[in-house]
Amino acid sequence: MTETTIMWVVFAILFGVMLAVDLGVNRKSHEVSFREALTWSIVWIGLALAFNVGIYLTLGSGKALEFFTGYVIEKSLSVDNLFVFIMIFSYFGVRGHHQARILKWGIIGAIVMRAIFIFVGVELLERFHWLFYVFGGLLIVTAFKMAFSGEGKVEPEKNLVVRGARKLLPVTRRTWGDWFVTRKRGMLVASPLLVTLLMVEWSDLIFALDSIPAIFAVTLDPFIVFTSNIFAIMGLRALYFLLANVMGMFVYLKFGISFILAFVGVKMLAGAGGFHVPTGLSLGVIFASLAVAVLASVAFGRGKVEDVPEGA
Repeated sequence: MTETTIMWVVFAILFGVMLAVDLGVNRKSHEVSFREALTWSIVWIGLALAFNVGIYLTLGSGKALEFFTGYVIEKSLSVDNLFVFIMIFSYFGVRGHHQARILKWGIIGAIVMRAIFIFVGVELLERFHWLFYVFGGLLIVTAFKMAFSGEGKVEPEKNLVVRGARKLLPVTRRTWGDWFVTRKRGMLVASPLLVTLLMVEWSDLIFALDSIPAIFAVTLDPFIVFTSNIFAIMGLRALYFLLANVMGMFVYLKFGISFILAFVGVKMLAGAGGFHVPTGLSLGVIFASLAVAVLASVAFGRGKVEDVPEGA
């Protein structure tokens, strides 16, 4: 059994146990307090760092640095997606414990989607080298759009998935407990929670199309790409409740995230052309971008605080 196989087994066991614990603790929908969100955030970050130590001991410092860089990229890019979640919940009037339930199932769906994207993406990039230029260019375009476009709008009536679901099932105006689908007068009907869940899944699908290619710029090792990605998004729900009410303070954060996307896009293009950008340098640029964006928001963002929609 190779070292990589051993780490796959360790990851599978650790992931399975923690997912079972997470689902067990959150079996009943409840309002997530700041203290609970902080505790779970620390737990997930601690597990990721501990797993990275395991990678360092078994696979070496190079793989450990790749994992950590991929984890930081995914974690930082996911912050932008959290604001989309806030807008979705605000649009549908979803509050408190319903948000936690939707995010729980949304993240499980995201894990399945990312597993498909990652393993298919690695295979395609190994077969078709020119795709590096395509993904690198898309990351740069996305970075400029994020930096210079206004805030997006939640428009479920234009979403193909939501429109398809509404054709299959009638959607009611009210909810029945925590149910996404229920039977009313002998007929299956969907609650607004199902439509909200579909919007969350759709937003994560779009987000994954940006974030996964960004990690491909660091490594094509499916083990590193997948595990760093999963550890990052498993803590996404806790991070949402931790930051939801203060995200509006970081008015310049989107520029920092945009710069990271652009840098990773350039790194991917450079790598495709035969010029290697060291992983350590990439990690330094990412941390510096986030630090500058956060410090600029704190120092110069007063009076420019973005409104966080109600419902967060």
